[in-house]
Amino acid sequence: MGQRLAGKAAIVTGGAGGIGSAVGQVFCEEGARIVLVDRDAEAMESVVGRIRESVPGAEVVPFLADLGQEESAAEIVAEAQRAFGRLDILVNNAGIRSYERLAEAKSETWRQILAVNLLSYAYLAREALPYLRAARGAIVNVSSTHAFNPRAGMGQYDVTKAGIVSMTRTLAFEETRNGVRVNAVCPGLTFTPFHDRRAKAAGRSHADLDAEAEATCLMGRWADTREIAIPIVWLASDEASYITGESLMVDGGRLVV
Repeated sequence: MGQRLAGKAAIVTGGAGGIGSAVGQVFCEEGARIVLVDRDAEAMESVVGRIRESVPGAEVVPFLADLGQEESAAEIVAEAQRAFGRLDILVNNAGIRSYERLAEAKSETWRQILAVNLLSYAYLAREALPYLRAARGAIVNVSSTHAFNPRAGMGQYDVTKAGIVSMTRTLAFEETRNGVRVNAVCPGLTFTPFHDRRAKAAGRSHADLDAEAEATCLMGRWADTREIAIPIVWLASDEASYITGESLMVDGGRLVV
């Protein structure tokens, strides 16, 4: 890896999860200083320890927060300013899931998933934008291929992912004149510890998961989390200086099957 993000300061939410921790790792490899945000203290401690061990001199600040609370956004941005005195990149990655058909979806579930998966992105962007404008920085929002390819039984999650795509384009329209680029990444099948735990709980084997990928993806396999993190790095870097308002499919060809 190079130093694409040398000198830049970033916030990464959902930082203790599969994609978020990979983003934190690769950002540090590329020279960024990061505030890594999650609500899981134990997982966060493990991730931060792993990053510091594998990237000598990594500047990573763990920050525990409930992103479902609006006030967390200002607190996170204030921590980045306290730690680094600047902010160049915001990666909105946090997300929760719900497995309810829309006909039975409860109001409380709707409130929770909208608060974390969509509103936290809006609130963090709002709080970060004054600093991102000063730095002529970038926002990368993590959506999903299911923003375009919704499923039965996960409508609430997929609705939030579609909302992220719309928010990304609107922010790009509004902020390009201020020097801020805004893009989204839409991962396809990505193997994370979450999927591993859920498969084991359901009695599914790795062979079952591989079969799912073979049936729905041209490349016939799940993505590794680094394969999602590296496009996020690129969109956040100056190499993508002429790209804004886009939703990059990182899906192994899923949508053309």
